[in-house]
Amino acid sequence: MPQSDIMSRQFPKQSVGLVSPQLFHFDEELKLRSGKVLKGFDLMVESYGQLNAQKSNAVLICHALSGDHHAAGYHSHKDKKPGWWESCIGPGKPIDTDRFFVVSLNNLGGCAGSTGPASINPQTGTYYGPDFPVVTVRDWVNSQVLLMKRLEISCWAAVVGGSLGGMQVLRWAISHAQSLQHAVCIAAAPKLSAQNIAFNEVARHSIISDPNFHAGRYLEEGVAPKQGLMLARMVGHITYLSDNAMRSKFGKTVEDFEAPGSNFGRDLRSGKLSYGFNVDFQVESYLHYQGERFSENFDANTYLLMTKALDYFDPSVDYGGDLSKAFSESDCKFLLMSFSTDWRFPPERSRELVNDLLKAGREVTYLEIDADEGHDAFLLPIPRYLEGLGAYMNQVFQKDCSNAA
Repeated sequence: MPQSDIMSRQFPKQSVGLVSPQLFHFDEELKLRSGKVLKGFDLMVESYGQLNAQKSNAVLICHALSGDHHAAGYHSHKDKKPGWWESCIGPGKPIDTDRFFVVSLNNLGGCAGSTGPASINPQTGTYYGPDFPVVTVRDWVNSQVLLMKRLEISCWAAVVGGSLGGMQVLRWAISHAQSLQHAVCIAAAPKLSAQNIAFNEVARHSIISDPNFHAGRYLEEGVAPKQGLMLARMVGHITYLSDNAMRSKFGKTVEDFEAPGSNFGRDLRSGKLSYGFNVDFQVESYLHYQGERFSENFDANTYLLMTKALDYFDPSVDYGGDLSKAFSESDCKFLLMSFSTDWRFPPERSRELVNDLLKAGREVTYLEIDADEGHDAFLLPIPRYLEGLGAYMNQVFQKDCSNAA
């Protein structure tokens, strides 16, 4: 595309358009859950919309495992894809940037600008690598509190997140109950199942076993554990999709699946079998592509950290295993959303959380969405999902922002 055409490109009407990340440096020491201390750190942040005079319309977006600060809009006219939550954030969208001031950041330990394993350790002058301390959801939220203070926001209208982002939402509601009006937790759970922990361990083991891992010091060696990271992503990606989603991507229509002789999503890549160990099926090719792309853009040490944060999250441990007690001081209102085919964080886990919140006397709205897309549904423009989230966020604005504006 000619440069003149690129510069004149029109972005979609409901997009926030061009956005520029901003790096925030913090000199404050951050004591971590592990007992270790970060002596200063950076957070990469994006924001969309305008903060009103009363600073009552701010919404914090918490990202999932492989997410970052770039939740919406485009960084340049050359970008082919927008931010990872473009379906939900923008003018007239569920998280309406004509109404809300939306803040999205890359968490500590990330690899998109915030301080993490690929950053230079000021103590040594070289990459942190494996020396970067293990961080938890609680540590992320504590760093987000410092960002909140830097922005001079005293209370979020809502803290919103899906998957690992939803776990951060729950920690906000527990540890900083006076700092948010609404907790919007999507496709998440109060702790991982043994099966989920097992998947994460397989992913980590694939990375650590890569000959190019070098005990986490691969950047110093000028290499990367690409094969291990590819395998980790391939395993993870399988868990994000439902069987129906796999069929839709790599088979025929739903009607074809039900027809006699259906291939159930077993479409061949070249139209015939190789009778060898080549990539025969479209789903194999897709997984290889996803793994390859991910391995080129994500840091392996960050992947290890993020999956450990998932494994460690369990706020009930501070309350004798009774999760309802964790929410006893949570004054905010809750929206929980789940998806019927999400087997990584199935609806029954959300229902358990709803019961604990009700036991704690909290005000809860719960919506279970019938969707074929599996865990990844929270990232996709599914009409029922967008309608439900949009209706709730409209109430957030009408009741907690517009009167104060």
